[in-house]
Amino acid sequence: MKPIRSRRVYPTEERHRVASASWLRAAVLGANDGILSTSSLLLGVAVTHATRGIILVAGAAGLVAGAVSMAAGEYVSVKSQAETEKAELEREQAELKADDAGEHRELTQIYIGRGVDPFLAKKVAEQLMAHDALGAHARDELGISETLRARPIQASLASAVSFAMGAALPLAVAALAPGASLIPIVAGTSLAFLALLGALAAQAGGAGVVIGAARVSFWGALAMVLTTGVGTLFGTIV
Repeated sequence: MKPIRSRRVYPTEERHRVASASWLRAAVLGANDGILSTSSLLLGVAVTHATRGIILVAGAAGLVAGAVSMAAGEYVSVKSQAETEKAELEREQAELKADDAGEHRELTQIYIGRGVDPFLAKKVAEQLMAHDALGAHARDELGISETLRARPIQASLASAVSFAMGAALPLAVAALAPGASLIPIVAGTSLAFLALLGALAAQAGGAGVVIGAARVSFWGALAMVLTTGVGTLFGTIV
């Protein structure tokens, strides 16, 4: 009888959704805004009985303006977060130089508060600080890790590109749809795009697909109705 050989099990790297949370949020928000704002703009102009050329020019202008606005807004927001993180890390570095023993005790108390045995907590704090003192305090005291660090350029580009891609969808539909059916076709396809995006975002984030699709579709329909109403009102007045 052959001896049974034990199989050595090697740890595998787990993939967690939180690792991509930052860029995913920016990309989904950008694409959603691109579809919603551009389709609403197209519908608002279309109900005034404007020509297809005017409708497409308005949509293209909205695409460019929206992409730049999304990029600038996301960059400023995330850059502020990054600067706050940098300031906190510099402050922590100064505290480590000024009172190393006190920082050891502080980290030990953090681990004790999380349920680690006091003796073991002290040993863990000593070993982690010997390896990377600033990294240990950044992660366990400040909640800053490399995975969740603010990346303004990445977030800015993700927002701009995703907005432009989202806005291009209703714009392409408006360019190809028959003139008499432009409004219902743009509205219907845009809601379908929004529902699909909401479902994909929910699936990527581990949430309910149906709820995600329904939520995005509801707010998209509301925005389209409001902008269409505004276009109808001003089109009648003008």
